[in-house]
Amino acid sequence: MTRRPSPRAVRLLASAIGMGTLLTMAACMHDEDRAAGTLERRQARPVASATAPAPAAHRASASPTAPAGLTDAQAQGALLTDADLGAPWTPTEGAALWRDALLKATTDDADCGRLLDAVYTEELLGEPVGARAVAGFDDYDEGGQLRYQVTAAHRADVDTQLAWLRTMPQKCAGFTAVGPRGARQEVRVTEIGLPQAGDARQGLRLSTRGELDGAPATLTLDLAAVRVGDDAIVVTNGGLTEPRTEYTAHAVQVGAERLKQTRQDPPAPPQTPVQDQSPSPAPPRTPAESQSPTQEPVQPQPQPQPQEQEAEAEAEGDSQDWEQTQDQDTGQDTGQGQDGDQDLY
Repeated sequence: MTRRPSPRAVRLLASAIGMGTLLTMAACMHDEDRAAGTLERRQARPVASATAPAPAAHRASASPTAPAGLTDAQAQGALLTDADLGAPWTPTEGAALWRDALLKATTDDADCGRLLDAVYTEELLGEPVGARAVAGFDDYDEGGQLRYQVTAAHRADVDTQLAWLRTMPQKCAGFTAVGPRGARQEVRVTEIGLPQAGDARQGLRLSTRGELDGAPATLTLDLAAVRVGDDAIVVTNGGLTEPRTEYTAHAVQVGAERLKQTRQDPPAPPQTPVQDQSPSPAPPRTPAESQSPTQEPVQPQPQPQPQEQEAEAEAEGDSQDWEQTQDQDTGQDTGQGQDGDQDLY
């Protein structure tokens, strides 16, 4: 015989089943809430894009914008003229005869050979990387020649080249070179002072003794290299006589200031060609504007009052009556005169 469960057991079993159901529902709701929260966070999270701007820290570390390079027009505008140098300098008529004979030499020393090549090619600061302008001047009294050059360059490269030039008085104080015809040349390099022009500078004097047209000759040159911002100036002054260094210093001083000023001046705006030269019609002027500034203003005339108008009308009427009376009298007199004349004839 089967034993029926007691009512209390049934109630406890029902309570346990209900509690389990509630716990299961609560767990499901918790999982749904957590899933919904995760989905909301994923939707709120910004999505990385290939075109998105870089973080602020990365942008701050980027290199600053490089200044605009020297243009050909600016390089030409920064050149010196013979008026800047004064007498006895005049615009050059070509390269001097001693250029190839005494500068085109070679040597076994790498640094000294590099210096000779730089002087001969007029690239004392290395090969130009941008705009370049050169002006030449001749001194017929002393037989000298001055070459003035403005170039665009990288600041770091110029400073490196200037540091190398500073070592030349020690490394190449005296050495032997061979000319283009095999003649031996004795070369000396010393340092010269320059004015405090530009941002960095170096001056040298190079003297080489060799042969020119079969006769002994000595060529002496002042060499000056100056960095002005991101540009450079190179001056070569000399000849078969000892050069006057004051001309070299003057060229450096004036040239550095001119180059600096040229770079600071804004470029001129483009000029628009004039399409029509005919003058455009002037707008109509008001009476007040058409009056001459030297002419006195016109004063308004007072308007007559009614009584004055009546008096003027009466006076005008009397004048007309008098004129009519006079005309009649004149007519009568004229008629009588005509009749009298007819009677006489």
